[in-house]
Amino acid sequence: MARRYIRSNLRRPYRGPVTDINVAPFVDVMLVLVIIFMVAAPLLNIGVPVDLPKATLKPLNESQEPLIITINSAGKTYIQEAEVGENALIPRLKALTNANPDLRIFVRGDRSINYGRIIEVMGMISSAGFTKVALVAEAPLPGDKKK
Repeated sequence: MARRYIRSNLRRPYRGPVTDINVAPFVDVMLVLVIIFMVAAPLLNIGVPVDLPKATLKPLNESQEPLIITINSAGKTYIQEAEVGENALIPRLKALTNANPDLRIFVRGDRSINYGRIIEVMGMISSAGFTKVALVAEAPLPGDKKK
């Protein structure tokens, strides 16, 4: 009888299923996702890479999204992100805008490109009947020196 008593004291009582939530794997997954998004966010820049000139102007508050025409450092012209030849620029613009002359068009030109090339493209756009054509520039960062 003494043996049975000792053996029963050595056994642990049944405590039931574990109902606690293990949060460590959840935190690990969330930290990995945060790191992935922090690395991927700067890579999500959309558009043609252009080195825009700096200007100290107020940004425009527009409710309608403008059509963006970009001229890169090689002199190639793009509508949004699609490359367009010089002869096809106006027909593509009219097709994309349904010949709406009130649509706002932004022209982005690389800093290293000849200013005359940007004016040629703006002239072609305005001669096609589009009246709201504007140049795009970057706002200088605090402490930037003028170039």
